[in-house]
Amino acid sequence: MTSDPRRFGPKCPDAMTRRGFLHATGATAAIGAASGRAGPVTKVLLSTGVLGANGRIGVGLIGCGGRGNGLAQTVLSLKSKGTAVDIVAVCDIYRPRLDKAANAYKSKPYMDHRELLADRQVDVVIIATPDHHHAQQVIDAARAGKDAYVEKPLSHWSQFALTKTMFHEVAQRARIVQVGAQYMSDAAWHQAAALVKEGAIGRPIHAECGYYRVGDWGERGMPIDDPNAKPGKDLNWEAFLGDRPKREFDASRFFRWRMYEDYSGGPVTDLYPHVLTPVVSVLGCGFPSAVVATGGKFRYEEREVPDTFNMLIDYPEKLTVAVLGTQGNDYPPDPLRRGGLPVPLFRGWEGTITLEGKELVVVPNHGSPKKAQRVPIQHELNMDLFMGNFLECCRTRQQPWSHLELGYHVQTALQMGMLAFRNGRTARFDAPKEEIVV
Repeated sequence: MTSDPRRFGPKCPDAMTRRGFLHATGATAAIGAASGRAGPVTKVLLSTGVLGANGRIGVGLIGCGGRGNGLAQTVLSLKSKGTAVDIVAVCDIYRPRLDKAANAYKSKPYMDHRELLADRQVDVVIIATPDHHHAQQVIDAARAGKDAYVEKPLSHWSQFALTKTMFHEVAQRARIVQVGAQYMSDAAWHQAAALVKEGAIGRPIHAECGYYRVGDWGERGMPIDDPNAKPGKDLNWEAFLGDRPKREFDASRFFRWRMYEDYSGGPVTDLYPHVLTPVVSVLGCGFPSAVVATGGKFRYEEREVPDTFNMLIDYPEKLTVAVLGTQGNDYPPDPLRRGGLPVPLFRGWEGTITLEGKELVVVPNHGSPKKAQRVPIQHELNMDLFMGNFLECCRTRQQPWSHLELGYHVQTALQMGMLAFRNGRTARFDAPKEEIVV
């Protein structure tokens, strides 16, 4: 480790603030009232690429593993309920998975995602590939004039420059992108954001969230489909590696990629998008100012990535978010969780917002003039609603619940966390240059 700061991401001449992004896309805000009406996040009206109001949306699935097939089932669920949508094409670099998906969905198969993007039957894509492919495939989709649902995280922890390029290319091309932080379908976060905006807790100063589970990403979590698999016409190892370091084929790396730093970051990028995205959305944060992180392999030695990761994120809005977690313990139990995640806390100068059961609870600080409140939550996480929100926004050109700007801010914080952890230093964000400095 040298004493010179390391900067991640070249200077971007199109560096765009939140105000600039929304101005460029013609934004209007629509926030739900805290009385229980869960409104959408920022709505943006766009001028190009509008699908016909009665047209059927053709979906191309890029990545036919467990998550890709799970998202495909959500699309089929929406179709069964009357949504005009079809899975028209599928893509995977491993032919056994590709053939299985093509047969299941009666869709055209491709082993190269660029060929799928060139298919005129494909209107939008679902990207469910390993982390290090997400950003480039979103860029390719935008350049091909396609909207995209992309699984979290937006990119690999080392790809900040590519993450930034992705955001600006999508904004310039006025494409719709929904990031797969599906907890944003929970009305609680939109209602909590409205409470914060109306001043229920005064000025926000602190928040905490976390992710706790028991389980490695080893053989049980990511099984090796075929230990005898070899690279060739039915397994494109070079395509899997992409921009990662060149290595000889390894079945464990191919099938259990979440265990390795080349392709994954462990909890900070694989799990924390789920907990940090709602928090950033509620607080209305932009880019962080500084991030510190600790952790390591405290239980599972087989993997390269940490199993325990803790980070503190400072924002220029003068508030701190604490994100804590481990894969070695799954406390708290369900009564203290929502949708499987531990209940977060939002602290302000005048009070705190938390959740109890099916209600948002506002607890005033001692001596505060604010009033205690209990607000019924309209509905919990729902994947049909979340995917339906994406498809509807592809038609209306409004920004979806888990829109790309939100994802960019979240991913930047998480990338800063991993870089801070690996370098043993505080990661800082140079906002004018839109760069991470470690």
